[in-house]
Amino acid sequence: MRQTTMANIATVERTWYVVDATDMTLGRLSSQVASILRGKNKPTFTPHVDCGDYVIVVNAEKIKLTGNKLEKKMYYNHSGHIGGLRTRSAKTMVDKYPTEMLERAIKGMLPKTTLGRQQGMHLFVYAGNEHPHSAQQPVELKLKG
Repeated sequence: MRQTTMANIATVERTWYVVDATDMTLGRLSSQVASILRGKNKPTFTPHVDCGDYVIVVNAEKIKLTGNKLEKKMYYNHSGHIGGLRTRSAKTMVDKYPTEMLERAIKGMLPKTTLGRQQGMHLFVYAGNEHPHSAQQPVELKLKG
């Protein structure tokens, strides 16, 4: 009789991946990175355990948006005060805040629980080609997109 293995914190093995976002579509990249952060690419995936890997995304400013999203897609923030709504277009986000745009897309695909927030802390997004995580010896990961 075979038993299903359940991962726990002591048995989880994490690896570091580097993903180059150059000319990749925002949504496709985000969904694949979110899946890696959750650990769904592993055979030992357990829904209630943080068994995901660390992901470093570089070249966030070179990401693509399809269709008219650069002009029509809006990002909203609200301060909680009356009249405190701030809107920014996707073009503004790509030009001034490319890391925030990619982080929002990826973290929005993670669970809205303490486990999802913990998995979201394993994401590192950089606008340029350089990252300070060379000591972790990250493996380059090619994603479809």
